[in-house]
Amino acid sequence: MIELEGVPELIDPVMVAAFEGWNDAGDAASTAVAHLEREFKGEVFAALDAEDYYDFQVNRPTVFMDGGVRKITWPTTRLSVVRVGGDKPRDLVLVRGIEPSMRWRSFCNELLGFAHELGVELVVVLGALLGDTPHTRPVPVSGVTSDPDLARRMDLEETKYEGPTGIVGVLQEACTHAGVPAVSLWAAVPHYVSQPPNPKATLALLNRLEDLLDLRVPLGELPEDARAWQVGVDQLAAEDSEVAEYVQTLEEARDTAELPEASGEAIAREFERYLRRRDVNPPGGHATADGGDGSYLRDSPGGGRARPPKPTRPGTSGAAEGSPGGTAGDAPGGAPDGPGQDAAGGAPGGTAEGSSSGRDEGTPDTPDAPDTPED
Repeated sequence: MIELEGVPELIDPVMVAAFEGWNDAGDAASTAVAHLEREFKGEVFAALDAEDYYDFQVNRPTVFMDGGVRKITWPTTRLSVVRVGGDKPRDLVLVRGIEPSMRWRSFCNELLGFAHELGVELVVVLGALLGDTPHTRPVPVSGVTSDPDLARRMDLEETKYEGPTGIVGVLQEACTHAGVPAVSLWAAVPHYVSQPPNPKATLALLNRLEDLLDLRVPLGELPEDARAWQVGVDQLAAEDSEVAEYVQTLEEARDTAELPEASGEAIAREFERYLRRRDVNPPGGHATADGGDGSYLRDSPGGGRARPPKPTRPGTSGAAEGSPGGTAGDAPGGAPDGPGQDAAGGAPGGTAEGSSSGRDEGTPDTPDAPDTPED
């Protein structure tokens, strides 16, 4: 029995969840939830028992000093509640954690227990995958659901994905079987610049969430961080003629595919979105996955400004151990898990199993195939 103390009665609550690891390329999804938690000043009211779901040799605890006393932070999943004001205020139940190492069904059932107790009306799970998308174009964000009626009502895609899945897909299906409406929003991150953070993908997820839930999110410095990120990647891509040529190929393919969308109706929809968001950008920082400064051009230890990571060459594969997104073995049983992965590579866009980002300097002859949102 889940007992929630100190949580007020909620207004039209929606659960928004994201998990670090395999479903979180560029840390885009977990950073989006962290941003919501920070901007709306959320306070954690519950946490899942780390002993039940995590392999501490895969997700290690960290030690820190607090007033001269050594303490340990255990990897887990935490829940907080924030209230979004406006003409129609509503509450968001934010779930932010790490993809569990084991007992996924029990993990999902526990989260659904919280959702039931809080009267959650909709679950939105955020994810990010690696794909053949150019960093110079708007970030594609797909909204998918397993519910045909919900797909029609909210203008979403009905998922047809078959293959390995991650905790995002498992949680969405658990919601469906429990009769709780659930949606997944997937942002595509360029596979050749997959290192976190990716503020442009985070911004795209938040914008899509605004449209889906008809709410306004204070974006703080996130738009400027996204612009700085793109400028930095532009500069680094220009230094490598092979990468620059590959990016141009992706741009041409993307522009050709989107030509039918350049209709008056599509342009009008984008302009309406712009008008809704133009006044929702007060000063302030955005939250990163660890709650720190999320500016892409961070202060380096030497006091200068750190440059964005150099784009990897097209077609590279393999994730270094310890890369953001998890090391090998994040998924139960060591099986690949997540959207659009192949069983051999085990991670979106052909990265090593359990990693959402990061590639080595090997250069196969052909680039990876694009990933596809699963659910």
